Formats: sequence, structure tokens, C-alpha cells
Amino acid sequence: MISLRWRVKVWRSAKFVQALHIRGFTQANRNSTISTTLNLHGTNLKETSNIYISLIQQSKSMEEIRNIQTHMINNGFPHLRLGNKLLNAYLKVGCLGYAHQLFDELPQRHVVAWNAMISCYIRQKRSAEAVELYRKMELEGVCPDDFTLSCVLKAFSDVGLVFDGRKAHGKAVVLGLEVSNVFVGSALVDMYAKFGQMRNAHVVADRVVAKDVVLFTALIVGYVQNGQDYEAMQALSQMSKKGVKANEYTFTSILVSCGNLKELCLGKLIHGLIIGGGHESGVSPRTSLLTMYSKCGMVEDSLKVFEHLVNPSLVTWTSLIVGLAQNGKEEIALSKFSEMMRSSVIPNCFTLSGALVACSSLAVLDQGQQIHTIILKLGLHLDKFIGAALIDLYGRCGCVKLARLVFDGLLDCDLVLVNTMMYAYAQNGFEHEALELFQRMKDMGLDPNDVTLVSVLLACDNAGLVDEGRRIFDTFIGSSNIRITKEHYACMVNIYGRAGRLQEAESLISQVHNPDIVLWRTLLSACRIHGDMTMAGRILNKVIELSPKDEGSLVLSSNLYASKGSWSQVIGVKSWMRENRLKKSPAMSWVIIGGEVHTFRAGDCSHPKFKEINYIIMELMKKVKDLGYVPATKFVLQDLDEKEKETSLYYHSEKLAIAFSLWKTSGKTSCIRIYKNLKVCGDCHAWIKFVTTVVGIEIVARDMKRFHHFKDGVCSCKDYW
Repeated sequence: MISLRWRVKVWRSAKFVQALHIRGFTQANRNSTISTTLNLHGTNLKETSNIYISLIQQSKSMEEIRNIQTHMINNGFPHLRLGNKLLNAYLKVGCLGYAHQLFDELPQRHVVAWNAMISCYIRQKRSAEAVELYRKMELEGVCPDDFTLSCVLKAFSDVGLVFDGRKAHGKAVVLGLEVSNVFVGSALVDMYAKFGQMRNAHVVADRVVAKDVVLFTALIVGYVQNGQDYEAMQALSQMSKKGVKANEYTFTSILVSCGNLKELCLGKLIHGLIIGGGHESGVSPRTSLLTMYSKCGMVEDSLKVFEHLVNPSLVTWTSLIVGLAQNGKEEIALSKFSEMMRSSVIPNCFTLSGALVACSSLAVLDQGQQIHTIILKLGLHLDKFIGAALIDLYGRCGCVKLARLVFDGLLDCDLVLVNTMMYAYAQNGFEHEALELFQRMKDMGLDPNDVTLVSVLLACDNAGLVDEGRRIFDTFIGSSNIRITKEHYACMVNIYGRAGRLQEAESLISQVHNPDIVLWRTLLSACRIHGDMTMAGRILNKVIELSPKDEGSLVLSSNLYASKGSWSQVIGVKSWMRENRLKKSPAMSWVIIGGEVHTFRAGDCSHPKFKEINYIIMELMKKVKDLGYVPATKFVLQDLDEKEKETSLYYHSEKLAIAFSLWKTSGKTSCIRIYKNLKVCGDCHAWIKFVTTVVGIEIVARDMKRFHHFKDGVCSCKDYW
């Protein structure tokens, strides 16, 4: 029989568990052995307490703690004497329910017990219950300490209890903890930052005597989260002057401000500090680094940062994909999205929205629909961010009905969704539907903003509703909700210009303070459409004053002179462009078939399937001419004879793209979609209408301005574009 004295020594030793294992006291028989091993006869209360304390401290599960507590009760030991030890043991293994039950039984609850319960509730994201416990603590007259306040201040910010937070702040001041205790000070700064009260956060931070990295980081994070990036930079500078060394959380936050402010030099400096401080392997600093480089347009640098990550998190993947899509690297963004999916990382709403933006920019409908399928499988189709991205995708791909299905499927429409749907209608030639949605906004409880006005004016522009556009424009001048910008004036100038009301367009520009080149170029384009050489010359002089090397304006003037047969002036403009090394963007059209992009340039015969394309074009020319098509040689802006002009029209990029699509699909498709970098020319527009009658297939063409839906010899633009 092992003596009690020997057992007490073993239980008190640091190798208690090892000793029990030597004696056959393993996990499997531990619970059953407690009763037979514990022989308390002849021991005093202090020795017995020490034995139980040792057992409690070595317990690993809720069952062990319950068995020890049961043994105490069965043997008449006052178990509440060790209430705090049992309480901490329960909390350590995550048994908050048993802990609270024991906590309620304690006759006298020290502030340490209250702190343990409150902090555990907060760790388990049950801040509301932590607040209730703190209020109960106040009612019982227990004075909080620095740990209590630093915990409960976080609970107040989680729940949004501003008044209670300020009340706790007052208590911290009374106890002298606001100034002297950096933990309480940091918690106050963090709380006020989450409430959006950065002025109060700054005042508290200034008053704390011994500032540390946690306090400064809380202040910087608060500034960043509240969009005060410049103030975050100032806090970092103050931190440096105080000699406080930043940690990876400080760097992670300040990099966000560097990206927002496009402070690339400071961002690179912080990158060096991250490497020097040994924080380079952290996922959060790397994610902030690649986001910063993306926002500063340094895509290659962001990719280099990403390549050094071993197991990128979802946040990192999302930052990379969104950054690539925003910097015109849509193909790489979609490639990385596919790579992420192969890595079994499940995307969230922001990842999917970024991938959809990339699809929209490239107008890749097939891949966008594949992502839509993933969205449905994940049950994210009701998310507003994804809804807006899907509407934009289908709108940019000319699928207005699908865009409307997504819009109608959303439970709660906000202003962004309505604006996106309205813009999809406007650019696809559904002007009346766009205006109807605009009229419904009041019934939906939504106030239009500047984006709304752009969409509405675009709808009026495409429909030729000049007076309606002017009425809407005048309504919002002086409105407190909408700030009229030069973009809105450009819309109105285009509305007047396309309708031939050039004098009114010029008069409107004169009302703008410092009109930019876009406004004058818009009017110059209208002069070309209506052949007003006098005004065009005057406008061209204004454009040259603002920007002598503006390619778009010079090309417009050259085309205007060419349309009037003023070849000497055409030669003069082109000579000027050559001398200044300016080039005209070549007319291009492209189609996406089977995930592959096929690009065509006007007059380009280099395509490997040109023989087949040429055959299709010649066959179509015969059929459409029989239906009444006459080549409009006035759109050939070159000094050629009539026969050469007609032949050159045959090989415009739109015609090449459509002919290739018909050959590639063998006519077994219900719709052909082509995309063009410039406006569709008048001859091609008429030709495509005849082609749809011949082949019985809808053709959707997206040019630089809008969509044209050709079907059965009619275009959605009603020949007004």
C-alpha cells in the first residue's frame, strides 16, 4: 500500500502526470482510479486542497474536471473553496456552460472570476452576454480593474453600445487607468475607432503616458478603417518619433493607406522594413503588400509578392484577382481565379465579383456563365455585390434579358443595382425601359445620384430624346444629392450634337468652367457626323490649344476633311501626326468562339482561314445585293476610285469577323457576338441588317459607344447611333 505522504509529494511535484503513468494511472483508467487512489483519511484541509489543486491543474477534459468536482462533493470537501481553480479549468477546456453554473454557486466572487467569465464570453464572440455580466458585476458593487475594462470596452464596440462605452471611459478616468494604463488606453482607442469617433480616439491616445506599439497600431487601424489615410500616415510618423517599433499589424494597416494614397515610395520603404523585421513570411503583410502594389498600378510587383506565398489565404487570392482586374490584366485575373479553384480554395462574394468584373471587361460570356454556376452552387446568388457584377456582365455582353432575370431575382434592390440595370438597358438600346426604371426609383425609396444621371442621359442620347434629356439634366442642376460633373455635360453635348443642334451644344460647353478636351472632342465628333466644316475648324483650334497631340481629335478632323474630299487638308493632318509620332488606332473587331479570341483588322488578309472567310463574304455579298444592299462608298475615307472603294468595304473588320463566325459555327448558332474598338460604320451597319435576313441569325455588335442588336433586318438602335 503506497503511503499517503508519498502520494502527496508526487501530486505536488511538476511530474505529476508522469508519476501517475508509472503507477498505471493512464488516461483510460484515470477517472475510475481517482476514487481508489485518493485516500484522504488523516490529511488536513490544506493538504487535501493541494492534492485537488494538482489534479485540477493537470486535467485535460471536461469529464476529468467533472469527476474531480464530483469526488469533492461525495467526500464532503468544500469544493467551492477551490471555485476559482475549477472555474479556470472549465474555461480552459471551453466548457462555458459548466463554468457559468459554478460561477453562480460561488458565495464570494472575486474580480478575477468576473474577468475570467467576461473575457471568455468575448473570445467566443458572445459580447452581448459579456456586457450583461459586466452590468451584473457593477450592481453587486465589484470594482473593475484594468483587465475588466480592457475586455468590456471591446464588447461595447462589438455590440455598438456608445453610451455604455463612454460610461466605462469615465470609470477608467476615475480609477486613473486612462492615462496610466496602456492596455486600457489601447482598448479605448480601439473602441472609439470602431464607433467612427476618431477625434476621441486621438485625444485618448495623446493622454496615455507610456505609449506602446499596440496603442499606436489601434490608432492607425482606426484611421485606415474610417478612410482617414493621411491621418494614419501622421500617426505612423508620431510613432517613429516616439521610438516605438512597428510590428506586422502596424505595417499591414499602413500599407492600405499607402495604396489608397498611391504613396508608392513609402510603400516600398515599408516593404523593406517588413523584410528587415522578419515579417515577410506573414500572410497579412504580404496580402497588404500586393494590394498596395496593385492600387499603385505595379502589377508585376504584386505578382512577385504573391509568388513567394506558400499557402495563400482566400483574402490574398481575392486581393490579387481584384487588383489584376482593376489594372487591365483581366486575362491574368481569370487565370489566377482558375488556379485558385484548382487549389480547392472556396471563393467568397468579393472573389467572385472580381472575377465577374474581369469577364465583363473582356466580354467573355461563356466564362462568366461558368462563374454564375459556381455562385448558384455556393448559394451566393442573392448577394448584392455579386448581383451587380452579374447584371453588369450580362449587360456588357448584350444579354439584357439575363441581366433582368438576375435583377428581378434579388430580394432587396439598392441604388447600385438599379444604376447597373439602368446602364445595361441604356447601352443595349432599351432606352424606354431605362427611363421607366428611373421613374420607378421614387416608388422604391431610392434617391438618384450622379451615376444615375449618366445612365439616364445615355438612354436619352441613344433614343434621340433631346428635350427629355435636357429636362432631366436641368432638374438636377443645383440638386443637393447630385454633383453635376463634366461627364454629365459631355452626355448633354453628345445628345445635342447627334441631333444636329450644334449651336446649343457649343453654348452648353461655354457654361462649363475650364472645359476639358473631352467636351470639345465630343462636339468635334458631332461636326463630323453633320459635316459642319466651319464649326469643326473652330473647335479643332480650341482642341489644339488644349492638347496639340491629342490623337482622337486629329483623327476626327482628318476623317471630316476626307468625307468632304479635302485631300490636301487630310495630307496636312496626317503629316502633322507623323512628325509628332502619333498613330491612329486601327479599326479592329474580334469574336470569341470556344474560349478563343479571333481578331480582325480592316483589309487584313493574313488570317490562316482567309480563303474560307473570303468565300463566305462573296456569297453574302451576292445575296444581300439581291435584297437591295448598295455599298455606301462615302464611308471610305481614302482617295480611291469607286470600284476600289467598294472592294475596300468588303473587308471591313466587322464583315471579316461575322464571316469567320458563320464559317466556324457552320451557321449552327442562334446568335453571333462581335466586338469593335471603334464605332460601327454606316455601310457595315446596313450590311449586317441584310445579313440577318439572309442567314436568319441574330447578330449582336458592341462598338465603342453601345450595343447593336441586329435581327430580321432591323437594328435595336433604329439607325440612330
